[in-house]
Amino acid sequence: MSTNVLRTADGWWVVLGDRAVAVDTKAVTTDELLADRAAVREAAASGDAGTPVADLVALSPVTTPCRVVAQMVNYRSHARDSGFTGDIPPAFFRKASGSVSGPSQAIMRPSHVKFLDYEVELGLVMGASLPIGTVVEEGDLPSYVAGLVVTNDVSARDVQLTKTQFYESKSYPTFTPTGPYLALLEDEDFAHLLDLRLKLSVNGELRQDRTLADMIVRPAQALTLLARFQTLDPGDLLLTGTPGGTALKAPPKPVEKIGALLPPAVKWKAFFKTQAKNPHYLHHGDVVTATIAGPDGRIDLGEQRTPVTDAH
Repeated sequence: MSTNVLRTADGWWVVLGDRAVAVDTKAVTTDELLADRAAVREAAASGDAGTPVADLVALSPVTTPCRVVAQMVNYRSHARDSGFTGDIPPAFFRKASGSVSGPSQAIMRPSHVKFLDYEVELGLVMGASLPIGTVVEEGDLPSYVAGLVVTNDVSARDVQLTKTQFYESKSYPTFTPTGPYLALLEDEDFAHLLDLRLKLSVNGELRQDRTLADMIVRPAQALTLLARFQTLDPGDLLLTGTPGGTALKAPPKPVEKIGALLPPAVKWKAFFKTQAKNPHYLHHGDVVTATIAGPDGRIDLGEQRTPVTDAH
């Protein structure tokens, strides 16, 4: 059974239902906490009455600086929305760890961004180093992954598409809401990963809803592919892709073929003119709610609830 851990300005807490018990640890960073699992287990078994979870202000359970790596187009439903057909080669990109924010902290839309999008994703929090050349089999996952978090890979689509890169478009401050809980897994919990369901709503309207069974490249294979060129360390974060249902979707094939014939400036002007009619992009005052949980409650990463506001 997984153990949910919450971080506040005062330290770390084990969540037991609607109560939270303080962890007696000197750990400040996520990797330090992972090295003190004994203190987490002691708090979970203490029998302490604890503090109401509702009275605590959760911070991201993934502390920074750390590596933040993400998988691109890793759900079949998202691939269809994006206009991909046939085999999709695995791809990764980096996000600045300065984009990591708390589970209730506002998403700040930069003034030059007009098309702000959401992407609920399961985050893997590393518990051990992943050296270059590592091959990770399904049974090896507990040796490398310590826990799971809800993340939202917020994206400035107008920056992403016109500059044909991901780093800037996904790295602005508050563009990776994380938490509320870090679910620390036991070995037997990994057999239930594909049952986890990702959901994201905007102002109460359900936009994304899929299980991990929709994944194209699953965690063990993803870590193996990533280890060809990228080292990971305890406390680092891997975002594993988003299901279909984001605001951005590929245009119809005939429109896409016509667009390919146009000069880039003309093409993007026409594309964003049509996107301006899409009501699903995020705006000031919206509230994004994201959850990831299994059907039996064995793994439940809690609810992330983030308002959207315009940066000044």
